[in-house]
Amino acid sequence: MTFREYRSTGLLNQFLAGLLLWTAVVMLVQAEDAKPLAEDPVVEQRLINIAQDMRCLVCQNESLAGSHADLAEDLRREIRDQIRKGKTDQEVTDYMVARYGDFVRYRPPIKPTTWALWFGPFILLVCAVGLLGWFLRHKVVQREPDSPLSPEQKLQVEALLRDKS
Repeated sequence: MTFREYRSTGLLNQFLAGLLLWTAVVMLVQAEDAKPLAEDPVVEQRLINIAQDMRCLVCQNESLAGSHADLAEDLRREIRDQIRKGKTDQEVTDYMVARYGDFVRYRPPIKPTTWALWFGPFILLVCAVGLLGWFLRHKVVQREPDSPLSPEQKLQVEALLRDKS
């Protein structure tokens, strides 16, 4: 059967409808239920406040509060446990930093080990602008003045032009 015959008999429409139905069923089977929030809304709000200031160690450009990575869920569970134990927000943050290092914080403190992180981009920018300025200032364009052709060169050019035509 040709494509036109399939289209005229409606078999193509039936096939596409079946494919669409099958795709919908597969998507429904793979759907997950939402993760339950903490029983206590105060604990959940504190968790969100703390987790927004922390970096997902897997995603790195996402906060711990917004990440869907499995590790992020584990870290949120750890934070939730710390909050339930009665720890303050600062104690929870200190616990996470002690365990995972300053990298877990979106805004690490300014100290000698993080100077490159804080000041490196600005130093590189200043160096790049300085280097560009130095190159532009010291760029010397020395062109030799065009000298007229000698009589021999003129004859060679005329001979080449005659050979081409």
